[in-house]
This record gives sequence, structure tokens and C-alpha cells, in this order.
Amino acid sequence: MKMLKDENFSSNPAQRKVRIASVRVAKPPFIVTQEQAKTFLLKHYSDKLSSKNLAVLRKIFAHPSISRRHLAIESLECLINEHPDSRIARFTHWAVDLSSQVIDKALTQVGLTIDAVSGLVVNTCTGYICPGISTYLIEKLGLSKQILVYDLVGSGCGGAVPNLQMAESMMRRVDDGVILSISVEICSATFQMDDNLSLIVSNAIFADGASASVLWQHPEGLELVASASRYDPKYRDDIRYIYKNGQLHNQLSVFLPEFVSKMVAKVVMDLLKTRGLRIENIKHWAIHPGGEKVINAIKSEIGLSDSQLQVTRDVLARYGNMSSPTVLFVLHEILEKGIAPGDWCIMVTFGAGLCAHAMLLRK
Repeated sequence: MKMLKDENFSSNPAQRKVRIASVRVAKPPFIVTQEQAKTFLLKHYSDKLSSKNLAVLRKIFAHPSISRRHLAIESLECLINEHPDSRIARFTHWAVDLSSQVIDKALTQVGLTIDAVSGLVVNTCTGYICPGISTYLIEKLGLSKQILVYDLVGSGCGGAVPNLQMAESMMRRVDDGVILSISVEICSATFQMDDNLSLIVSNAIFADGASASVLWQHPEGLELVASASRYDPKYRDDIRYIYKNGQLHNQLSVFLPEFVSKMVAKVVMDLLKTRGLRIENIKHWAIHPGGEKVINAIKSEIGLSDSQLQVTRDVLARYGNMSSPTVLFVLHEILEKGIAPGDWCIMVTFGAGLCAHAMLLRK
């Protein structure tokens, strides 16, 4: 299917505005409540935990900021002693399945088919396969074998904005069609449990999900006005995956809320300066819900209101932290509630690196 040309558009793709035409999300069907997850961990791993960490586990899982999460499993029991080969097979199956679901929904929302796709960008940090997820999607969905394709890894929870930056650049290189931006994470494929605070916290907040954004150069949608990024490698070990015995283990610093909030504030100010805007000019905020303490620290550092962070908190409560696609769950809900023409929106992500990214959007 070919896209219809608008007579008002520039003949030069690089001069046209790129917009997000649609955003759709998907999550696996298995749901676990925090109480169920706590019971599972205590049943199978309490003998590995110190009395201090047992108390910490009970406190974290009792916190009301998260009520339930979706995981790409058939039961919690399958996580026990899961073989690495079975784990990567599970990652591959669900990453491809969820990505396929969101692509179909995102294209359908704007009345398009697979034939309209000129490019594809996929990011993930929770599993490594070669060739990447993109090739599986080309095969499963029947995408053109000549489209532009990129697989991005290593950005952790912050990956959605770099993905959109890449997709925007690709959009300016094509004469027609749309670019798909896919963020997909199977955090349960990195499950580990030991007498370690990082692992206890990870098992209390992380979940699985996927998002798809359709980018085009037509008048409808959210304009990608500008973006900014910051990296500070001195905090690399404060938020990252590390390998132990050949498997990924999450590592999170207790000082992360402080580090993240300050970097987020800097990248937001970097972004606002490019357009002569101030915090009070931004009506909508789609912020990655990295956890209750992180959200509160960002709120204080930037000076946001509870109402401006309500959707971020709602997504955290219903889905947990799904890593990179989570911010698109927030943006999706903001779009569902409605953005008036002319309203500004800032999308913020942060993650391994330490990195922070911000993207300025306008209806």
C-alpha cells in the first residue's frame, strides 16, 4: 500500500516534519500480583536471604506503588532453574510475538498495512540474539526484504527515545511510507535471585511488554520537534546488567534516584533551551516510571505537580517497570486522554550508561 501524497508537502523528505501517527502497546497475558510474587520468592528463596534482606523484601513488595505486573511465562515455577537455552528461546518467542502484536495494532489504528512500511527500528536490552528481532519480524509479518532495518541494544530502560531518534532520521531518508519504532523487553528472561538488594528490587518492579510507534510525514499526529541526550559513564555501575556465570544480573544503586533526577533535570533543560521554552510551558509529561523513589526525586528536581505525574504513576501501578517500552505506555495513555492542538509534551527516559533522553513533542 502506497501512502497518499499531500500537495502541501515539500518534495524533499528532509524538509518535512516527522510525526508519530500512532502508538500502541502490548503485554503478555500472565499476570502476577505483588502478593503472589512475594509468596513465590519466599517459598523458594527465603533460605538464601539474610534476615535483613527478608525484611527488605517484605517491605518492598508491600509498597502500594505497584499492584500487578505482566510476565512472559506460563507460571512462576518455570523461572526456577530455567536453563539458559530455554530462557533465550522464551525471550525470542515473546519478543517477536509482542512486537508483531503492537505493529499490527499501530498500523491498523491509522488505516495502514504492512506494505506501507519503509523501515524498522527495534530496541531491547533483555536478550541478545543474532540475527536480531527485526529479521524475525520481517519473516513473520511479511515485511519487504528491502526495507531499512536497525536493531539497537545496550540503552536499558532509556532505549525508546534513541530508537525514535533513529527512526526520525530514517523517515527523512525515504520518499514514502512509514517507519516503525519498536521497543520490546522480556525482563523476566533476566530473572535471578540471591541475597542481593539489586536482585530483590528488580524482582519487585520489572515486567514484560512492548510498544510500537508509527512515524510518518503527514499533518496528523505528534510532531517530533527536538530531542536531547546526556551520558555520564562514571555512573555506569550504578545501573546496568552485569554477567555472572554467563547470565545477566541486574545491578541497581541505592543512590540511583539522586543521580537520575539530576541528570533528567539537565537533559530537560537542554531540550527546553533549544526552543526557548520553560517548564511551565509543558502541559504533558511522559516520564519513564523507574520506580516510586525515582519518580519522587524527578518531581522534586524539576518541580512537577502530582497531576503531571499521575499517568506515570498509573502505568507503574498496573504494569510495573517494563524497561524501555514503559514510557510509550505512558504516552499512549496521555494520547488516549487527549492532547489539544498546540499542546507541548515532553517524553523522558533514562537507563544504563548512565543515560538520560528527552524528546519534545507537539500536537
